[in-house]
Amino acid sequence: MNTLSLTDTQRRILDHAIEHTAGRIDWFPDNIKGGARRKVLDGLLKRGLIALNGGDHCVTAEGFAAVGRTPPVPISPSAETEMPASNAEAAEANATGKRIQKSREDSKQAEVIRMLHRPEGATIPQICAETGWQAHTVRGVFAGAFKKKLGLTLVSEKPEGGDRIYKIA
Repeated sequence: MNTLSLTDTQRRILDHAIEHTAGRIDWFPDNIKGGARRKVLDGLLKRGLIALNGGDHCVTAEGFAAVGRTPPVPISPSAETEMPASNAEAAEANATGKRIQKSREDSKQAEVIRMLHRPEGATIPQICAETGWQAHTVRGVFAGAFKKKLGLTLVSEKPEGGDRIYKIA
């Protein structure tokens, strides 16, 4: 028997996620905006009804049970990521608990990674010229996508009178 009491909003959000997006939370009622969305998500997280999976909030087995649904076969947290390119990468990913993500080879992100792998590296103005991004976007990609999500180590050096040069270590 289910002893959890849900608000109407929580129930509607969980039901919608289960029925329409395979458990991923990406819809809210029209009257739930901004800070209210954050509060609903926080409440569901604290009760264990949803969990973070990558950058998405997904309904947990407890969330399925709370709305009287049978959860699907359990999926490991890294099951939705792409498979590693080699067995060595798979072993390292399992040992460190890190997700392995790959980028499209024709994307701007992939182009920036190629530029950073060059022996001479790349400056932010060079990356901006190649991608059309603004400098703050490049710095954000360095911190978010490259360091946090992809786990890359960036090093930089500033030559006398020149722009800072970034490389992937």
